[in-house]
Amino acid sequence: MASGFFALLDDIAALMDDVAVMSKVAAKKTAGILGDDLAVNAEKASGFVSSREIPVLWAITKGSFLNKLIILPIAFLLSAFLPVAVIVILVAGGLYLAYEGAEKVYEFFVPHKHEKKLSHTVDLSKDQILSLEKDKIKSAIRTDFILSVEIVIIALGTVVNEALTNQILVVTVIALIATVGVYGIVALIVRMDDFGLRLINLNEEENSISDKIGRLLVNALPKVVKSLAVIGTIALLLVAGGIFVHNIHFIHELVKGIPSILGEFLVGLAGGFMVLLFVNLHKKIFRNQ
Repeated sequence: MASGFFALLDDIAALMDDVAVMSKVAAKKTAGILGDDLAVNAEKASGFVSSREIPVLWAITKGSFLNKLIILPIAFLLSAFLPVAVIVILVAGGLYLAYEGAEKVYEFFVPHKHEKKLSHTVDLSKDQILSLEKDKIKSAIRTDFILSVEIVIIALGTVVNEALTNQILVVTVIALIATVGVYGIVALIVRMDDFGLRLINLNEEENSISDKIGRLLVNALPKVVKSLAVIGTIALLLVAGGIFVHNIHFIHELVKGIPSILGEFLVGLAGGFMVLLFVNLHKKIFRNQ
């Protein structure tokens, strides 16, 4: 009886070791999307009055958990009964990620006019402010859903040939990291300026150490958000390129002699601009009709 119990513990320990190793691989594969997820949500959770930032972020976080509850069972069912669909969704998601990355690169080098957005809510009533807040929360949750699908499918793609138990454990771990980790860091980022102001007001001394650190945090916030956007764009193209290289044979052969990071980036960028061109042509055709 005792030997059977210890054998069970040994099996569980071995399973957890396998899950830890596979989770590490899956985390590396999804790191690019997690970086973009972080950048997107840092932008969407900012711009509110200080007292509303955390409640808004908590509402988005709950929506993110709900998204994962919807996506995970569907992903596991596909893996169990139609595994080829995982690869198809993975490549389709790669096209979407490449498009997102290429669009950001295009907008950086070819700036164009955007509709003006309200940046101040001083003249709005309480009901109008709450309505804008709800709209922004819904938008953030929709974006999270799309990114969550890609995170889950990419994580699943790394363990698609493993036992279903391992798939469920690994992908669930990545999904939890994607929500708790990302939104935890976002909470720290959006409160950075508030913490900086508290340090500045900590004492009445002029130019004290707390004042210098506080000003550094306040001034750093917009730069941090911009840096995350740049890192997220590069990561998107790398992730998309990696999906194409590892799942489409002729592309793999095409870049075989190129260093992997450079090859994946170039493939992601090329694929993204192809999709961007198609989308822009499609928009022009419908405008002219």
